[in-house]
Amino acid sequence: MNGNLQNNILKAVGADELFHIEDIQSLWSGYGKIMRYGLNGAERQRVVIKHVKLPDQAHHPRGWNTNLSHQRKIKSYQVESSWYREWANLCDERCRIPACLALESDEDEFLMVLEDLDDSGFPIRKDSVSMPQIQTCLRWLANFHAVFMDKAPTGLWEVGTYWHLGTRPDELDVLDDADLKKAATKIDKCLNNARYQTFVHGDAKIANFCFSEDAEQVAMVDFQYIGGGCGMKDVAYFIGSCLYEDDCERHEEALLNTYFNELNEALVFYESKLDSNEIEQEWRALYPFAWTDFHRFLKGWSPGHWKINSYSERLASEVIAVLNEAENE
Repeated sequence: MNGNLQNNILKAVGADELFHIEDIQSLWSGYGKIMRYGLNGAERQRVVIKHVKLPDQAHHPRGWNTNLSHQRKIKSYQVESSWYREWANLCDERCRIPACLALESDEDEFLMVLEDLDDSGFPIRKDSVSMPQIQTCLRWLANFHAVFMDKAPTGLWEVGTYWHLGTRPDELDVLDDADLKKAATKIDKCLNNARYQTFVHGDAKIANFCFSEDAEQVAMVDFQYIGGGCGMKDVAYFIGSCLYEDDCERHEEALLNTYFNELNEALVFYESKLDSNEIEQEWRALYPFAWTDFHRFLKGWSPGHWKINSYSERLASEVIAVLNEAENE
C-alpha cells in the first residue's frame, strides 16, 4: 500500500510501526488481498487489513470479464465501506462482527482496517460442520435479521446478495433452462415485494463464519453484498453451502424451525413491534423461492456446479408451478 495510506492506518490505530505477518487470501479476480499485520506501540497486537487495488484488467476465474462485472465489484467495496461506517455499530455479541478501526481510500485503492477475530476468540474456520454448528450459524443469522428488520438499506445494495437478478443479466442471458429463465423475474419480484424485509448478509456461506474454539459462538465477515431483502435468501444460501442435497432435503424442516425459533426470540430481545408469526408465515413460504433464485444464478454462471442437484431442481419446479398456477387464476 502507498505511504499515505500506511501513515493514516498508524494514526488510526495509535501504533508506531506496522509490519506484514501474512497474506490471508486474495480477493476475487485479483482485486487485492486480505492480510494480517502486526502493530508496535499500540494496545492491539494485530489487525486484519482488506486492501483493494483496482487491477488494470480483471482476470475472472470463470471468464466473466465484463465492465458490468468490474462495476459490480467496485460498488461492492463501496457498500462494505458504507456498512462499516454507517451500520455495523448496531451489531452486538448476538451477531458478532469485527470492529472496524479505520477506513481509507485513494484514487485506485482503498482499505479497511479490522479487528483480528483470531485474537478476539474466533480463530476457527470450517469447511464442514455438525448439526449443532449449523444451528449456531442460524442463530447468528436470526439475530442479524432481527436487528435490521424493516430498516432501509441506505448506502448499501438496495437488493442484497451477489446473485441478485438485477446485477446478473449476463448469467440470465446464457441460462439454457427455458422455464426457469422465464420465471426468473417473477421469482425476483416475489422476494423483493415481500412485506417483511431486513438486511441480508448476501454471501452467508460457511467460509464467512469464524468459530470460537469450542464452536459454540460465531462471528461473521465479508459484507460486500449486504443489502435489503428477505432473510430466506441468507438462510437458503447458507444451508446450501454446508450440506449436500440429501441432507438439505432431510433437514429442511428442522433447520427452518431452528431459524424461526431463534428469530422469534431475537425479535423479542430487540423489542421489535413486528408480528413474528406473520414474518414466519410469509418467509417460510418464500424459502423455496429464495433457494430457486440462487439456483437460477448458478445454472447460468456455472452449469456444471456441484450444487445443481435434484433437490434444487425439484424446488425450482414447484416454484415455477406455483407461479404458473397464480398466473392462470
